[in-house]
Amino acid sequence: MSEPPEGPSFSLKVPEGDNRRRRVCDACGFVDYVNPRIVVGAVPVWEERLLLCRRAIEPRRGYWTMPAGFLEEGESVEAGARREAWEEARADIELDGLLGVYSVPRISQVHMVFRARLRSAEVSAGEESLEVRLVGWEEIPWDDLAFPSVTWALRDYGAARGQATFAARSNPPGSLG
Repeated sequence: MSEPPEGPSFSLKVPEGDNRRRRVCDACGFVDYVNPRIVVGAVPVWEERLLLCRRAIEPRRGYWTMPAGFLEEGESVEAGARREAWEEARADIELDGLLGVYSVPRISQVHMVFRARLRSAEVSAGEESLEVRLVGWEEIPWDDLAFPSVTWALRDYGAARGQATFAARSNPPGSLG
């Protein structure tokens, strides 16, 4: 049995016209850009109650989050937020505007979260959730939220509650983990 052919070799160097070191193919000059990943999600609401999902997967299994996950190739951020709501909570949502954009540079992620309305209160746990709940503001399990961006989005939702129009938010000062 023969060995599979070797793949291209890459070197770290500053490509022409660039200003930072990147992985560049030694054979053809292809630049392997490594850019942040986009996470999309929503804070869906039904009659003043917010939809939360208890994570069935790592990281942070057992902690609470809003429906969210990585954007897929060829998908709009809006379609991704709706897909994640369906996958995690079997929730059919209508987006109501961009709630916030949160930068998480320490893990190279950008989180885009929408405010949303549930089209029905019929929700159930999808494959990535242990359970789902509709909770009132006073019932949010603040100490058991999975990620800082979940806290930021929920607080921003609280600040925009009742407003027909609102400006998209960003990370709170000093929170750029």
